[in-house]
Amino acid sequence: MSRRIVMSMLAGATLLASTFFGTGAAAAAPATQAADAPAEFGTDWHDPVTAAPPVTRPDTKSCQVTLAETQFRDFTPYRGAYTPPRGCGDRWSKVVLRLDGKVKGRQFDRLGYLHVGGAEILRTSTPEPSPDGVEWHVEKDVTRYSDIFRGPQDVEMLIGNVVDDTYTGVIDVKVTLTFYRGRPDAPAPDRVLTLAGAPDATTLTTPRNSERIVAEVYATGSGGGCEEFWYLTVADPAAYSCKADHGPYREVQIKVDGQLAGIAAPFPHVWTGGWSNPFLWYVLPAPRAFDVRPVEYDLTPFAGLLNDGRPHRVEVTVVGVPAGRPGWSVPVNVLVWQDAHRAHVTGALTRSEGTGVANSSVYTPGAENRVDTEAGHRLTVSGFLNTSHGRVTTTVTRTLANTSAHRWTDGENTDGLDAAWSDDETVAVEGTGPARTTHTHRTYTMNGATTLGTDDRLRTVLTLGDRATVVRREGGRRTAWSRLDDTYSGDAAYTVDVPRDQRHAVGTSGERYRVDGSAGCYDRSLSTAQGALTEDRRRC
Repeated sequence: MSRRIVMSMLAGATLLASTFFGTGAAAAAPATQAADAPAEFGTDWHDPVTAAPPVTRPDTKSCQVTLAETQFRDFTPYRGAYTPPRGCGDRWSKVVLRLDGKVKGRQFDRLGYLHVGGAEILRTSTPEPSPDGVEWHVEKDVTRYSDIFRGPQDVEMLIGNVVDDTYTGVIDVKVTLTFYRGRPDAPAPDRVLTLAGAPDATTLTTPRNSERIVAEVYATGSGGGCEEFWYLTVADPAAYSCKADHGPYREVQIKVDGQLAGIAAPFPHVWTGGWSNPFLWYVLPAPRAFDVRPVEYDLTPFAGLLNDGRPHRVEVTVVGVPAGRPGWSVPVNVLVWQDAHRAHVTGALTRSEGTGVANSSVYTPGAENRVDTEAGHRLTVSGFLNTSHGRVTTTVTRTLANTSAHRWTDGENTDGLDAAWSDDETVAVEGTGPARTTHTHRTYTMNGATTLGTDDRLRTVLTLGDRATVVRREGGRRTAWSRLDDTYSGDAAYTVDVPRDQRHAVGTSGERYRVDGSAGCYDRSLSTAQGALTEDRRRC
């Protein structure tokens, strides 16, 4: 079986200490007891679960609203209406989204989104079900979108699906919002904006008194084509089933009126059919698979330009994607904090300089073909604002780097990757009061191989890492810090091109999610074997 055939089976932040314990959780209820593992996968297995922490909830009065309750059989979006909750006011200490899903039969992994008032508040994917069915849930802190929750809004949700004689899994979902009265730990944005216009001509008009602007982009490579596993693409003259003009380097860029305003490394998502082996993911999904976190850009240096009351062109592009190739989705929300004491905040962009994108992919043919990639980019932007509390200068510096070694044999019966991405960002704010800096260092890693033997046994061994450190300083003194390490590892094998009951599939997987810092500690480990949860251990 060639790699092309194998891969065709793939159908389908601000990380502060307080945030770690309340955002991005996608965890089912923890197991209370480990199970004995069967000799191989059967027709049912443990419901999907992750080691990530659940969203913390304040001990205050709460109100709940149902956003959507529907089934997805095709690519028809669910459309409904949202009405603000009664009895909890219009200011909340926290707003928690919860998605409950279930599916059974046979189905690929599917991607989905949820929009409220045009803003994307959730991007997600689904587990591949057992014949007997699985249930899962996703939780997310969506307090940052409070602005759109204060008035009636249109709701649109889609998890694109195909149901026919072969793929029988109908996806049932219910999504709720729970509102908790009180003041949030940090001020939520005053406005949540979306871009207007067609995808190739989007515009943004911000309030004239904006004093902080953050864009978030839910960037995902998907769709079942080569951009679903962009990190494996190679350039000519290498002989490989997925080609890209300049190799595997991808970078998500945002521009304002044609000027580069921000750069970021995309997260290498792996969906639940990924790496040709769904048996890796039946219980433990890869990091971020159920709760796709957006890439964030601090656009405050451009606020002086954007505050003129006119529409400005905003474009998001993914560097490295061959012209005309589909597969990337890049919806944008813009979060704005306003100066409550000034109707118009003036300012200017004073610095914008970058190194240009460096990208080298070297092909070495042989019994084991190899492509070694080194790539990166650096950008610094700075600007000032004349706020009601004085002149404030914001400088954002971001440095990206990617290294990878991709090895495969002729016919792609063995195909492996060892890759790392780093995204290093410093936001410095000077003006009134002590100088403040936030330094965030993100690292993503992927190390694994898929091998198809002469006995038609396909085996995948894979380790994934999602790591980040965040340090906040004020006047040179550290005031907050956090360190995240979310590591997944798996090893699974099955016989290809046979009926499901003849695959004799086996597989083990594990995830350890650790976060510690000035706000405390969380540490949980999960292990599985043949679909049974065999360990659930907490260390904090």
